[in-house]
Amino acid sequence: MCRLGRLLETFGLNDLHGAIKDALRLRAVGFDVVKHLLLCRIERRPPKLDLTSYPYLPRANVEATSAASYMALMTEAAE
Repeated sequence: MCRLGRLLETFGLNDLHGAIKDALRLRAVGFDVVKHLLLCRIERRPPKLDLTSYPYLPRANVEATSAASYMALMTEAAE
């Protein structure tokens, strides 16, 4: 089980989902960030994340997938 999945043993799915969405919005995806955001969400306090202090955290650049790109991949896979 991945580390994020382990958080489900203690926290609810809705809270974990919200923390992951917050992490993606902040472009800082990592177990420590998600856990911090999750705890802040439950304790109803603002997160204190200065991402310059965490240069080792991976950055996520997630873009919406266009239907045309998806269809191009499907066409290539069919060949």
